[in-house]
Amino acid sequence: MADSHGNAKGATAHTEAGGGHKAPFPPFQKDTFASQLVSLTIAFVALYLISSRLALPRVRKTIDDRQNKIEGDIAQAQTLKNESDAALKAYEVELAAARTRAQAIGNETREKLNAEADTERKALEKRLSAKLADAEKTIASTRTAAMSNVRGIASDAATAIVQQLTGAMPDRKLVDSAVEASMKG
Repeated sequence: MADSHGNAKGATAHTEAGGGHKAPFPPFQKDTFASQLVSLTIAFVALYLISSRLALPRVRKTIDDRQNKIEGDIAQAQTLKNESDAALKAYEVELAAARTRAQAIGNETREKLNAEADTERKALEKRLSAKLADAEKTIASTRTAAMSNVRGIASDAATAIVQQLTGAMPDRKLVDSAVEASMKG
């Protein structure tokens, strides 16, 4: 029957020497040590030459290409940043100029509208002053007419009162002078 390692019963492992004595680990055997060092040196030199002549230049080229691409992208980004900064400065200058022009236009328009409003106000004041003067003249003439009518009415009323009280008709000049004296105060 086979054991758990697949060996036939009674067979020994390849590292065991006959009689139960173990042989040293093969790479450390004195007989093969020098040839193993030479083989190892040849393998490392061959691996170094292959990698330094074939693989490493490709890796270096890939790294250099990647570095150049990154540097190019950074340079392009810096150029675009400089252009955008210049555009921003130009925009700010134009914006400031536009604000100044808008302020000037606003001031000019305000002054123009104020001048027009002053002109209209003065014309309106002049018309109102003329109407007021006309109204005052009308009031004065109406007052004068009313006062002259009041004198006549007062004279007529005084004459009628004196006639009622005394039964005789008073002198018209005397009544007019009495009314005039009482109106003057």
